[in-house]
Amino acid sequence: MKIILKTSILFLVLAFGTISFSCEKDEMMPPTIDFTTGTGYTSADSHIALDTDFKIGITAKRTEDKDDLKTFVVTRTYDGGAETTIDNITLTSAQGAEFTKDYDLTTRNTAGTEKYSFTVTNRDGLITTKTITITVP
Repeated sequence: MKIILKTSILFLVLAFGTISFSCEKDEMMPPTIDFTTGTGYTSADSHIALDTDFKIGITAKRTEDKDDLKTFVVTRTYDGGAETTIDNITLTSAQGAEFTKDYDLTTRNTAGTEKYSFTVTNRDGLITTKTITITVP
C-alpha cells in the first residue's frame, strides 16, 4: 500500500512539473507604436503654420507572437478641449502582427494647439498610446 501511495505521489509531482514547464508564459508586454520619420513626415511635437497640410505616419507592432493587435484609434483635441475620434479601426488577423498607416492632416485656420493621440490595443487588452502636439502660431 505504501508503495502505491509513494508511486502515486511521485506521478503527481512529475505530472505537475511537466505541465508547469511546458506552458508558455505570457509576459504581458504592451504593443509598440513608432512614428514614421523622414522627409514629408511630422514625427514629433512641432510648430506648423495656419491652414497647412502635414502627414503623420505610424507603425504599430505586437511584442509577443500570440498577442495580435486588435484595435487602433486616433483622436484629436483642440486647445485642451474634448477629444474627437478621427479613426477607429478593428484590425484584421492579417494586421495582427503589424499595422501601418499614414494620416494626411491640415492645421486649423486658428492659432492654438492640436493634440493627436494614437492608441493600439492587443489581444490581452494591453494599450499603448503616443501623442504629437502641433502648435499653430
